[in-house]
Amino acid sequence: MNRRSDSKNSGGLFDLDLKQEMIANYEEKMTAPDFWDDNDRAQSLIAELNAVKSTVEQYERLNNEQDDLQTMLELAEEENDESLETDIVEGVAALVGKLNDFELQLLLNQPYDKLNAILELHPGAGGTESQDWGQMLYRMYTRWAEKRGFKVEVLDYQDGDEAGIKSVTISVKGYNAYGYLKAEKGVHRLVRISPFDASGRRHTSFVSCDVVPEITDDIEIEIRSEDLKVDTYRASGAGGQHVNKTESAIRITHVPTGIVVACQQERSQIQNRERAMNMLRSKLYERKIEEQQKQLAEIRGEQSDIAWGSQIRSYVFHPYSMVKDHRTQVETGNVGAVMDGDINAFIDGYLRHQIRKE
Repeated sequence: MNRRSDSKNSGGLFDLDLKQEMIANYEEKMTAPDFWDDNDRAQSLIAELNAVKSTVEQYERLNNEQDDLQTMLELAEEENDESLETDIVEGVAALVGKLNDFELQLLLNQPYDKLNAILELHPGAGGTESQDWGQMLYRMYTRWAEKRGFKVEVLDYQDGDEAGIKSVTISVKGYNAYGYLKAEKGVHRLVRISPFDASGRRHTSFVSCDVVPEITDDIEIEIRSEDLKVDTYRASGAGGQHVNKTESAIRITHVPTGIVVACQQERSQIQNRERAMNMLRSKLYERKIEEQQKQLAEIRGEQSDIAWGSQIRSYVFHPYSMVKDHRTQVETGNVGAVMDGDINAFIDGYLRHQIRKE
């Protein structure tokens, strides 16, 4: 790692001087008299400040660990002391792991990576089998988010006919939530012996995962009221428990694009409409970005792989155990850990794969 004096000229992923300028800028904004006038914006800025400070502190810790190991190595060589060999080898291995994690955080450098994420799961054809698979993925993403210290909020939840879910929309709140979860966008395929098949036959199920950044007020997206179709329905929670017996839930269809969003989290229809409009703005913004990327790819003569329906990963429970990402070839045989939220290797592989493509 580069020391502080080298950071601004390193040209690498990490610019320490820039990070320190960002911290000073954030702290200056916090001294403004009207800082707390917009509470949501203030909390967002504080979260960003804490995230940048945490990155700088992590950088300094890694530098100190590297210096300590270097000193230990020099001491062992000078004293010809082989007793330190084990400590040095273990220390280097641990440092390499920490450096890999740190580098992964630095790969999240796109303008909207730092934002909260809105994640939707929609089971494909297959009835109860696919709906159960949707429920399993919902649990997997919830577990992953909780392990990272992110906050999960259910925006819309539709129970399956017999088991599982027909659809679910969640908000994952935390710094870089979208940056990580954008790796999960696509179709997830399950192969297993169905617990719903009395004959014990093997079934293949599909669930599409859509992920968009929860955009902030400083990004302008024009939405005309005449382009919207608004429906109301009764809100219900996970497991069929009714949150509200009135028609407070909102479903909005953007007619020109066919995009549909729904929210039932809040108690009032007005609040749910506001959240749903936020989700719609996020989806329209993501659509705009994808169209720009596709146009750039066409100009460059590249084969664009931007596709909402692309199959990205297979989860095989039978006749063997394996989860494999088809974009990066990252795979593991520990299916249980993956379904319990251990998907960091797949996210890491995807982010590094994207960097290599650039």
